[in-house]
Amino acid sequence: MHSRRKFLKALGIGAVAPTILLGQSVEPKRSRWEMIFGSPDTVKPEFAPNPASWDDSTITAAWIGHATVLINFFGTKIITDPVFSERIGLNILGLTTLGPKRLISPALSIKDLPPIDLILLSHAHMDHLDIPSLERFAKSVPMVIAKNTADVLENLGRKDVHELDWGEKMAVGGLEIEALQVKHFGWRFPWEKDRSRGEWTGRSYNAYLLSKNGRHIVFGGDTAYQEYFKEVGKRNLPIDLAIMPIGAYDPWIFNHANPEQAVEMANHLGVRQIMPIHWRTFIQSDEPTMEPITRFKAALEMTPERIALESVGQTWTLDPKLAQAGNNNNSAVGQALLSVQN
Repeated sequence: MHSRRKFLKALGIGAVAPTILLGQSVEPKRSRWEMIFGSPDTVKPEFAPNPASWDDSTITAAWIGHATVLINFFGTKIITDPVFSERIGLNILGLTTLGPKRLISPALSIKDLPPIDLILLSHAHMDHLDIPSLERFAKSVPMVIAKNTADVLENLGRKDVHELDWGEKMAVGGLEIEALQVKHFGWRFPWEKDRSRGEWTGRSYNAYLLSKNGRHIVFGGDTAYQEYFKEVGKRNLPIDLAIMPIGAYDPWIFNHANPEQAVEMANHLGVRQIMPIHWRTFIQSDEPTMEPITRFKAALEMTPERIALESVGQTWTLDPKLAQAGNNNNSAVGQALLSVQN
């Protein structure tokens, strides 16, 4: 993919040609450096979730932006990797933040969220663990975080922080959380210890299996392609949704999955539907902004019913019949019906 872009650039058509070739509308090319140092306009999402209308008798999830997903899991309200700031990155003397600016606003503001029962953090990277956003949540809300990363939060006065290592479990309000291994890295600053370097006491990074009332979903966090999920798939659980990262792969394919790899990992889990996240919100890589969703949809061209949503602000709901089925065995992929709020 990266070599293709170099070839097109040599022909003088580099910036927009990948978009044209993928059958999308042409969009302005904005570099990572422009997003860090410039002030491009932030657009509003076309869709807005309505959590007040969600039914506690099923599972509902809305993509707020990047890796931030609001989930109502049979009445347990979860927010994953909450990032609501205009910019993410390094705070300079409390005056400004040096890092990428949002392309698209969060689909909900923090004040519009329902009371949160659990904050779920996959790892300590600044686009997943955003201190200014976390400061705005009540200090009593339980927080689950990867092993050897709780110290990042030590100045926030959090009262209920739990580190989970791969394979470890805990429960909040009847919801079971199990940390899953992924292929990524964990350091927040380059000088920190990191498990990806073979340092077992270094910062870790998780995906999570969430379970309640005999139903299950997976929050993929951030990962390159890996086969650890195959072991979860062997359990034959009724996993209704995998929330999978599909962006920031060019040239960071060694730490981030491309859309086809995200689908393959979801297949390892045996899930019914896939929610694509970690694209469009921030420019952190070189692929065109809308390329990930185009490739994701192409990868599922033969089973489009497996696409849980495709835009910031859209909402997925588990088919109530499946919600009521509880501990029934997993059935054919695609039985969970898509429910998107416009």
